[in-house]
Amino acid sequence: MLYKSNKDLPLDIQTRLSEAYQDLYRAAFNSAIHWYGEASKAHKVALSAVKMQSAMERNALVESLVES
Repeated sequence: MLYKSNKDLPLDIQTRLSEAYQDLYRAAFNSAIHWYGEASKAHKVALSAVKMQSAMERNALVESLVES
């Protein structure tokens, strides 16, 4: 089951994540479903991708504040 648009994502993903993170979740999920063939694994991979991106953005923000 591939997600063609963010409107196809589960409601909790749509309501909890920004549009940009929904895009990331959808891309990661769609890639993982091809790789693993299991929706539960693909969901975990997609959430992990969102968490990693969020952490990277927080680190970049902190670094930019420290350098200022």
